[in-house]
Amino acid sequence: MASLPFAERADDGEDSDVNGMKDERTASGASDVSDSTALVLVVGLLAVPMTVVPSSSGGPTFVTLWGFIGAGLGDPTTGPSAYPVWSYFADRARPFGTLPTSIQVWPVAIGFHLLAVASAAGGVAFGREDRRVTGGLLVLAALATLWVSVGVAGRVGVGRTAGWVTVIPTGALATISVAIGLYGADLRDILRR
Repeated sequence: MASLPFAERADDGEDSDVNGMKDERTASGASDVSDSTALVLVVGLLAVPMTVVPSSSGGPTFVTLWGFIGAGLGDPTTGPSAYPVWSYFADRARPFGTLPTSIQVWPVAIGFHLLAVASAAGGVAFGREDRRVTGGLLVLAALATLWVSVGVAGRVGVGRTAGWVTVIPTGALATISVAIGLYGADLRDILRR
């Protein structure tokens, strides 16, 4: 009985794809799954502010995935403050669909980040991960956080009352840097197919 050519894998001790050709990532020494360092970097992105909004009176406000953190540097009576994003949605009497688009994208940004963490954690914990998925999720997370940052910049008057470099999309820059640095070869694989 003849076997299907794609059903057998070359068993010569080397990693190969279904056509018997050596996987380029394995040939270059790259891992098939994220390591613990990659996981720490991906998890660390959850703490990077999406943007920092400077203030002339109370110090900067950090717009994070989880909400707003005010430094409270200018007013010693109030000190630092925090306003979680879920409170923002819960305190608003407006339906979700009437919120600004950049605010509607905020939970999407959180979701992409958490899915990227889960994907990388699956690689570390179980040895099961498609690094293209992890990298792609990070790119989508960067785009979503950039969208939120641009919306925040529009609300604080960038281009009208404030300078263009007032609100810097730190979260998007950090996320795309990690995506390219750790998963760049895997993302290029997506484009080649």
